Amino acid sequence: MKLAGSYALNVKKEVVWKALNDPEILKKCIPGCEVFEKESNTVFNATATNQIGPMNATFSGKLSLSNIQENQSYKLSGEGQSSVGFVNGIADVKLTEENGLTILNYEVDINVGGKVAQLGSRLINGVAKKMSDYFFGQFSDLVAPIKTEKKDTREFVIKKRVKELKSNFLNKYIYSIILVFILLLVAIIYFVSR
Repeated sequence: MKLAGSYALNVKKEVVWKALNDPEILKKCIPGCEVFEKESNTVFNATATNQIGPMNATFSGKLSLSNIQENQSYKLSGEGQSSVGFVNGIADVKLTEENGLTILNYEVDINVGGKVAQLGSRLINGVAKKMSDYFFGQFSDLVAPIKTEKKDTREFVIKKRVKELKSNFLNKYIYSIILVFILLLVAIIYFVSR
């Protein structure tokens, strides 16, 4: 299975590169990651538990970096074992700068086997895409968080509060109409039954 994508980050290439090599940041980005330890400058040990279809799988394995061109690119190779199968893959990660943004491009080739492979490529592709989106979404949030001005935040809170008040007013208005309608209906039934 192959995946590819790119993300634009509003920070310098050196900051992104440093984060791509930081075990603490990577641990926070990997879905279900329990362990992510640096064995050497190019080897990491990892353990992650994730739901894959009906299976809950805990994979343990190694990730290795190669073809390292500092602040530009590297190749990430990994393999993991679980009671429900195995996964191995290679990812090419490249950084470029465009218009003051750092563009992170990735291409991944993943192989799965064992019971996990029996779930079918459609389900596995969906899970892989979701995990990839989660990883890069978390990575973007940690490396280049969106900054908002207090004025914008305050304005948003005020608009949200006004919307809530309008909603509460409408709910009370609707409930009042329903209550009046029920009372009217009870009065009609009472007078008709006399």
